[in-house]
Amino acid sequence: MNLVYKNEKPLFITLLVISLAIWIGLLVGTMGIVLIYVVAFLLMYLFAQSAFISYLKGTGVEITPDQYPDLHEKITACCNKLGKEKVPTAYLIHMEGSFNALATRFLGKNFIVLFSDIVDALDEHPDALNFYIGHELGHLKRKHLIWGPALAPAAFLPIIGTAYSRAREYTCDRHGLAACTDPISAQLGMAALAAGGKRWRTMNRESYVSQTKQTSGFWMSLYELISDYPWLTKRIAAIRALSNGEESINPKRHPLAWFIALFIPRFGVGGAASGMVIIAMIGIMAAVAIPAYQGYVAKAQLTQAIDLARSATTSVENYYYKTKSVPDNLEKAGFVLPPTATYVQDLSVDPENAVVTLTLAISAHQGKTIEFVPTLDKKKRIHWQCSSKNLTPALLPPDCRE
Repeated sequence: MNLVYKNEKPLFITLLVISLAIWIGLLVGTMGIVLIYVVAFLLMYLFAQSAFISYLKGTGVEITPDQYPDLHEKITACCNKLGKEKVPTAYLIHMEGSFNALATRFLGKNFIVLFSDIVDALDEHPDALNFYIGHELGHLKRKHLIWGPALAPAAFLPIIGTAYSRAREYTCDRHGLAACTDPISAQLGMAALAAGGKRWRTMNRESYVSQTKQTSGFWMSLYELISDYPWLTKRIAAIRALSNGEESINPKRHPLAWFIALFIPRFGVGGAASGMVIIAMIGIMAAVAIPAYQGYVAKAQLTQAIDLARSATTSVENYYYKTKSVPDNLEKAGFVLPPTATYVQDLSVDPENAVVTLTLAISAHQGKTIEFVPTLDKKKRIHWQCSSKNLTPALLPPDCRE
């Protein structure tokens, strides 16, 4: 049995290529400023994750050879089955009735957490617990947690972001199945997740799997396409098929659901940590992109204002060539400021020295000025030099920075 679901690798490569393109674009477009936001996010994430690990160590029970040796033996055996040499630190924790387990990572160290209710529910069938352990070991073995930050820029994309997340779950379910001594145990473990701590014993798994037929409708298709997790009925169906050496065949999703899902970005539904990462990354990119866009707009407005000022200098230049004198104002030189010049507060010429002064009406640079100073060369030709006393050189055209 191949432990990696068929769609995971192609989706991973696609997300990686898109993410690398976004990262490079952000680095180049912001001249490296994005790194400041990345470092800030990493610090925020470090504190958030440290709070959880601290809670885990201060509240949970560490599983060791001395503390719950049966569980420690299970985790070690699952690691051996799945070819994971280093056994992660494990904790047992009470989560108010939640049936699950999780894997996490902090400062280069791997952790798995077993929820006490699922451990208690499967007490009569301990091999089924191996499915949960193997599933979380799958996340660690496949390095899903390590690759998360690198893939984050593209992970929120519609369709593909959630598809990759669901593919990872199918992959980890295969690891859970491989960790079980009896393939039926994996189905029993999933049954407990579906029916609860007592009723899983009497759940008709075949009837439950038949519910996958209902997932082809519009609403069922849509909510799976925007979710991080496949429907549980499909996951059990996939495990049953793999136990028989087959691949499960799922009903086709509704075409309209595919279309609607294209407009719904991924927000990490089904995983709080995933959602926190994606929302934080969106915040980082917004914090970088919005100022960058505003700067671009302001620069475009500045360019339009400077173009008008250059037209004014041309009128002054032509007037001088004809009359050998400086006009008293721009109107006398034949230049009239057009009514569409919304980025120009004032444009004037000094009759004493022919300096043309542009006063800006741009919100980011309101009232700031650029001066165009004329000089005569040996052939009596006029050359204009522009400069500003209150605008940074980076905002000015190259010929105004010298």
